[in-house]
Amino acid sequence: MAYGTPRSKSEIEPYYTHIRRGKKPPQALLDELTERYEAVGEINQFAKITEAQVEKVVADLNQRFPEVEFHGYLGLKHISPFIEEAVEQMAHDGIEEAVSLVLAPHYSTYSVKSYNSRAADKAEALGIKLHSIDSWHDEPAYVEYWADQLRELFASMPAEEKERSVVIFSAHSLPEKILALGDPYPHQLQETARLIAERVDIPHYRMGWQSAGRTPEPWLGPDVQDLTRELHEREGFTSFIYCPIGFVAEHLEVLYDNDIECKAVTDELGANYYRPPMPNARPEFIACLSGILSKELIRKGAI
Repeated sequence: MAYGTPRSKSEIEPYYTHIRRGKKPPQALLDELTERYEAVGEINQFAKITEAQVEKVVADLNQRFPEVEFHGYLGLKHISPFIEEAVEQMAHDGIEEAVSLVLAPHYSTYSVKSYNSRAADKAEALGIKLHSIDSWHDEPAYVEYWADQLRELFASMPAEEKERSVVIFSAHSLPEKILALGDPYPHQLQETARLIAERVDIPHYRMGWQSAGRTPEPWLGPDVQDLTRELHEREGFTSFIYCPIGFVAEHLEVLYDNDIECKAVTDELGANYYRPPMPNARPEFIACLSGILSKELIRKGAI
């Protein structure tokens, strides 16, 4: 399961309307979102990446367990195929047992819980036995993916840049009120960042937040752009490495919020901007997802 994204310009308005719980966005906000998609290139690219992730994970599982026939279904939060539609298709195809995995490593009641709950409710109504994975933030293969990317990046940097560099690990911000609810989301992200930093022996790293919603309530901070300025002005860092560990693909939040907005800040400061490649449908990440699913199915005695 994933958040979803429009596949064409004509889908931007209904997609945005669904995010706003049925309220059509004002034209100014719709124009701004459209401009952001146009600024990062092909609108459909993120949808293609997500579909490739599903297809390749299914192929990998069928290769790992030839005695079992695996099928994959993609359910999206804000655009068709919606989560419920995916489960309905499973029932139509005669699927009796399934495992649900959200393409987001860190658990939150705002994200993973809501995805899995929607899938579980529909599965129960249709008589499908569903195993849900809540979190994989400390999955060794996921940690190692980012560690490998950072090792390669550091190896390519001039020595003087490396000495004055800092890694900013980031994820999508959520309303601050989750802290009062004891939501594990920020703690899991800190843990992922710590595990990666330890694997690579990174001396300077921070956790930042990005892509906060436009609501009156406060959201988790510091924002990555504010954090960049603070680290440059107060601590003298001149090379910034952005690792959006809360995401698993190059979508709008990465291609625009990082590669355009954060880079604009580093350009303004005369600093260097770096971002390692996102997992996307790279073989090592596909193996990571297959491993997560395999362990859950074995633990449940499903295979």
